[in-house]
Amino acid sequence: MTAPNQNAAKSNDLINWLVTRGLEGAEKEELLDGYCTRLIELGVPLMRFHAAQSALHPVYGGTGYSWYQDTGGDYQKFEYSEETREDWMSSPLYAILHHDLDGVHERMVDQNEPSRYPLINELREAGATEYYAKGVNFDPRSQTSKKAVDGVLLSWASNAPDGFREQDLDLINTALPHLGLALKSASNARISKDLMRVYLGRDAGRRVLSGEIRRGSLQQIDAVIWNFDLEGFTSLSENLPGIEIIDMLNDYLAVAVGVVHDNGGNILKFMGDGLMAMFNVGEIEEDVQAALQAVPMLQDRIAELNAQRESAGLPVANFTLALHAGEILYGNIGSETRLDFTVIGPAVNQAARIAGMHRSLGQRILISDDVARAAQPYDQDLISVGRYMLRGVAEPKELFTVYNVAGTQSGV
Repeated sequence: MTAPNQNAAKSNDLINWLVTRGLEGAEKEELLDGYCTRLIELGVPLMRFHAAQSALHPVYGGTGYSWYQDTGGDYQKFEYSEETREDWMSSPLYAILHHDLDGVHERMVDQNEPSRYPLINELREAGATEYYAKGVNFDPRSQTSKKAVDGVLLSWASNAPDGFREQDLDLINTALPHLGLALKSASNARISKDLMRVYLGRDAGRRVLSGEIRRGSLQQIDAVIWNFDLEGFTSLSENLPGIEIIDMLNDYLAVAVGVVHDNGGNILKFMGDGLMAMFNVGEIEEDVQAALQAVPMLQDRIAELNAQRESAGLPVANFTLALHAGEILYGNIGSETRLDFTVIGPAVNQAARIAGMHRSLGQRILISDDVARAAQPYDQDLISVGRYMLRGVAEPKELFTVYNVAGTQSGV
């Protein structure tokens, strides 16, 4: 086979693999690791590969993937920062993104002077002989830059004595659009999962992505409803600047969400200064155990947060918590153009009614008799606080609170 035909065969092999893995929904790390492996198999003297990409995520603003011939791949997440990192501003990829460059290409074997880019000098000291970087824009219609944020920045480095051959760079460039398309597919799938998880919750997000998107598609399940609220937050909000209120609310809600997730529960929705969660981990007895195990954990973590805030001179708050178990309808309600994946039903309404009893009963934690019946055995005592008629509920409900190990009730 002639050299041109051999090069074409290599390109077709790599392109077919990229297209196939992209259609199969390969994860980004798997895709890039396989890509680097195949470049080596096709004779490309690859020492290092790097891919940098922005991320649509509330915690981190970008991701990176670095592959080395000796150690394999490593995936990184970069948190948001008010200031641009100095090492990023001095990198070749930053120059491509912000200085309107088509790419950066330096053959260290042909130059004696140090590079203007510290990274390339570091790679040269590690044995690299050539560096090549390009950007792939996922939205060519963008008017801001052909290498807009919605894309990926890529670099390849070789440590072969003569660097990359012409056919190596031809192979990289020929397959580059297909690599970009496969990465776009993987990134879109990850963004969808991340955003669904963040905005709808772990379970609801998974269900929506799996196809539960029709209005009225509801599932009847047994679960424990958890209603959490901050105590006295309304009066605090009237006396504090807005940014301090938001920071305070985020601190306490973050604790509550962490406790729910650590015990297998799912956040259903945020409601002002509180939230509603659901525990549906198995049979109702398992749901109850999970929901109750979360109670002392919540008390401990709120106490720790209050101690930290007090030491910093910040205002503190306490909480109220209502638990009720029963059948709920879980799924999509709303209009054809605006749906909410949530829970409805008598059990949800009763949990809200129980939550309205905290002040009159002087108890921060209230638990329904339905939860109490399914709770045994339980490490802490459940103490009855009486039977009450709840608004809209035909039969009286006996309510309980938790008697802590320390010997005090969870009173307001």
